[in-house]
Amino acid sequence: MKHTRIRPFNTKKTYPEQSLDNDLCQAVVANGVVYLRGQIGQDLDSRESVGIGDVEAQAEKAMSNIAMLMEEAGGTLEDIVKVVVYLTDIRYREPVYRTMGKWLKGVYPVSTGLVVDALARPEWLVEIDVTAVLSGEADA
Repeated sequence: MKHTRIRPFNTKKTYPEQSLDNDLCQAVVANGVVYLRGQIGQDLDSRESVGIGDVEAQAEKAMSNIAMLMEEAGGTLEDIVKVVVYLTDIRYREPVYRTMGKWLKGVYPVSTGLVVDALARPEWLVEIDVTAVLSGEADA
């Protein structure tokens, strides 16, 4: 079965400082389910990090990326069913969840939050991972 792959890339270009060569993408749509790659404070077109040192700005950019990718996948933020948030410091929880809450007001996804030692790059402070079900595809 072929799935729709959105914004494919190779890690050689995304992480030139690391010795990687993986073919990945920003989103996969399979049977009406959208799986997004964890989003961080990074411009998806330029691959530049944004909001360095500012967790709220990074969360804002991650949510902006999520909205854009959901649209590219044929959905909206209302289709999100699960969110997993990775923080590098527990003190980031409130600003990140406030930012995320503005974007997801009225959506009511399930959510899991984790505090981790680090993300793929040291300047990244938050990563937001989303799963969605496109409207009408698998309503229960």
